[in-house]
Amino acid sequence: MQVTVEMPDQVARQWGETPDAVGRHVLEDAAIEGYRAGRLSQRQVGAMLGLDYWQTEAFLNQRAVPLNYSANDLAVDNATLEKILSRS
Repeated sequence: MQVTVEMPDQVARQWGETPDAVGRHVLEDAAIEGYRAGRLSQRQVGAMLGLDYWQTEAFLNQRAVPLNYSANDLAVDNATLEKILSRS
């Protein structure tokens, strides 16, 4: 989907000098905010920005975005790991 946003030039220049640069920075900011709010998964952030898993990890880390990973997520992952290891 393509979305058009209009804003004053002086505001747009906060994100870059060219329409492509502005568009990329606005897209990155939207991805970060969506991830922080829990509306987007890490995979969705990567898809939005054309990044693979590790590039997305680096992107979020460089921007000091905390990982959306709860204590419950850890418990589920530990249970899965225990099941896998007990089959060996």
